[in-house]
Amino acid sequence: MLATVVVTVATHDLAKGVFTGVLLSGIFFAQKVARIVAVRSTEVDGGRGREYVVLGQIFFASADAFVNSFDFKEAVEHVRIDVSRAHFWDVSAVAALDKAILKFRREGTTVEVIGLNEASATMVDKFGVHDKPGALERLLSH
Repeated sequence: MLATVVVTVATHDLAKGVFTGVLLSGIFFAQKVARIVAVRSTEVDGGRGREYVVLGQIFFASADAFVNSFDFKEAVEHVRIDVSRAHFWDVSAVAALDKAILKFRREGTTVEVIGLNEASATMVDKFGVHDKPGALERLLSH
């Protein structure tokens, strides 16, 4: 509110003040929601596998935290990523999921993603590359 008042008084333009307030409010909201991402990990199959349960909203502000929640170097045969309590909002979220899947595959781990809601599944089908031919090779070339 203070920024809105300062900009309005400084510019004598209420529209600029309101725009500033709305912009700052959006930025603060995105930062707050980005911190509400959690990934719980459980060992399965006697240590041969791991299940990750993702909770929260995955979007541009939380994508890095999402990827950093996985242990890609752990020697497991298979990984299940349960996203039934998560929602993928944008292309950067889909790219983060792709990155996680491909990093596991690079280590020789099979990956299964379960629980995508309809909207998230549509985004992943449209923009995801982890299930396209040559995806792993593209990751290795970077």
